Amino acid sequence: MTLSDQAAETLKHVAAALPNGGEIRPGQQAMLRAVADAIDGKHHLIAQAGTGTGKSLAYLIPAVLSRKRTVIATATKALQDQIAARELPHLKSQIEIDFDWAVLKGRNNYICRQRVNEFSNDAQLSLAGTSATDTKEIDKLVEFSDTSVSGDRAELDFEPTDTSWAAVSVTSRECPGRSRCPSGTNCFAEQARDRAADADVIVVNTHLLGIDLVSENGILPEHEIVIVDEAHQLDDIATTSFGWTISGARLRWFARAADSILADGKAIDRLRDAGEDLTDALEPHVGDRLEATGEPQVQAALDIARDRVNSTLEALRALPSGKNVDADARAQRAVQAGTTLLGELIEAQGVAETHVAWVERSYGDPTLQIAPLDVAGLLGPSLFDEGTVILTSATLSPTVAQSVGLADEAHTRVDVESPFDYQTKGLLYCATHLPEPRSAEFDERMLEHLTELIAAAGGRTLALFTSWRVMDLAAQHLEEHLDLPFLTQRDMPKQALIDAFSAADEVSLLATLGFWQGIDVPGAALSLVTIDRLPFPRPDNPLLSARRDLAGRHAFRTIDLPRAATLLAQGAGRLIRSTTDTGVVAVFDPRLSNKKSYRWDLINAMPDFARTSDADVVLERLAEINSQALSAVDQ
Repeated sequence: MTLSDQAAETLKHVAAALPNGGEIRPGQQAMLRAVADAIDGKHHLIAQAGTGTGKSLAYLIPAVLSRKRTVIATATKALQDQIAARELPHLKSQIEIDFDWAVLKGRNNYICRQRVNEFSNDAQLSLAGTSATDTKEIDKLVEFSDTSVSGDRAELDFEPTDTSWAAVSVTSRECPGRSRCPSGTNCFAEQARDRAADADVIVVNTHLLGIDLVSENGILPEHEIVIVDEAHQLDDIATTSFGWTISGARLRWFARAADSILADGKAIDRLRDAGEDLTDALEPHVGDRLEATGEPQVQAALDIARDRVNSTLEALRALPSGKNVDADARAQRAVQAGTTLLGELIEAQGVAETHVAWVERSYGDPTLQIAPLDVAGLLGPSLFDEGTVILTSATLSPTVAQSVGLADEAHTRVDVESPFDYQTKGLLYCATHLPEPRSAEFDERMLEHLTELIAAAGGRTLALFTSWRVMDLAAQHLEEHLDLPFLTQRDMPKQALIDAFSAADEVSLLATLGFWQGIDVPGAALSLVTIDRLPFPRPDNPLLSARRDLAGRHAFRTIDLPRAATLLAQGAGRLIRSTTDTGVVAVFDPRLSNKKSYRWDLINAMPDFARTSDADVVLERLAEINSQALSAVDQ
């Protein structure tokens, strides 16, 4: 029996054993067979699988049955948890093959036992500069490290501040590794890597996969299959992985790390000054793309920073060791962090023509960003030269293979439709009566119409915005003109917002680009998704601007349009998440209707909803859905 036939038979049994199983989904079967054929034929696969297809089982079953070690990379924690905590345990309970799996995360997701030991041995030194709240949290984190098996931040019953978590964790930039750390033998992060090395299926996030691809020695164990779920984000994540950042904040952080070890206060002050000088040099260029030769003031600040980081490193390396284990460990971490920083400072001074440099604000600090112009040329050889790679998502651009460096002859593609009845359950509405977004009247009239639609829906709205500015305007307008509760992205952490929105009646949620994808709110809590503007990238985005220059006259079709279509489809895809969901997607940007040159590229990327531009039809539909929801609550 071929792997494809074996997987198809297994799917019937596994699906039937699900709590609401037994349903045969043609799309799921088609994807499953395509995955099995790719594994058998040792070629790559792009699989676009609509919402509700059940794509997780469609790739898990053939991968497990192949008995080949598999890495599954997801872009969101929610999907990672779904696979590791639900899909894989269910699959193991239903098949005869014995297999193990492990979840592996980046090093800074785990408590560092060495840092905890340092707190225990010298709390006064370790807690210097922390607030009373952070100190209490750190005490709880130290206690957690004594009782936890994994040391994983996700297992905490509270959300620590960035300061308190940073006090008991390390990043890959500063960790010297197991062999050079006094606590290396019982390190949580290293134990997680050991579990991954013994597992048949390794579940990671896509960022960790990217780090593995650029790492000299690799992070992940040897594997034969890579499955990238939510692969529409792969090229952006790879761009981050193959690039690097420099900021004054990094220099100041390194100064703090060295200050607890070196006795030379003047040298530390000079290092801090270099950080302040770099911040001052970068500040005027926030939002700007820098030329390959660099700005003179920025180059001068980088020169000084390089020299002072190098001097501090020499002083750290000259320190005698062996007298104090904790001091030695702090010195090792500082040396590791400084070595990484020095290498990136040197690279930043001579940016190759294959890369682009620009300045953006990150956590309030102007930051020099450097990224490759052509991520495909770097990602392709790193990811696709060995084994089988499956790229899947509910929405994948027709140009996805080109954007990630996957040759046409090396892969096949399958598009499987969602089992949901979008024509009956969903309505796509374009507000053609509104002016175009560049009009001075657009914001005011769009917000008036948004208020009207939310009122008709009785709340239950996910209002998506392309900028924080307009989201804040919407919050102010709704506060003044709508007698229904709402939340905004500023109110609480992302998952807490989603939980509160999902559990409430008549509540609306206002959010920006981070909520256009990876949000799953089935049921009556959501019956209206609104989108303020078509999500075209900003024309002044420095990285994309450089890529547009490279693409020439094809830039709009190859760079801007695929990104907008994918993001628009992801946003619209938040509406129908189960067979019983129903509602409206309202796009306030009239270009979706009147721009003939590209409107069908956008519409065809979205779920196949019924369509209208009649506001009265939409208001009537929303009022009907609201009435049904209220009746269900009364019953």
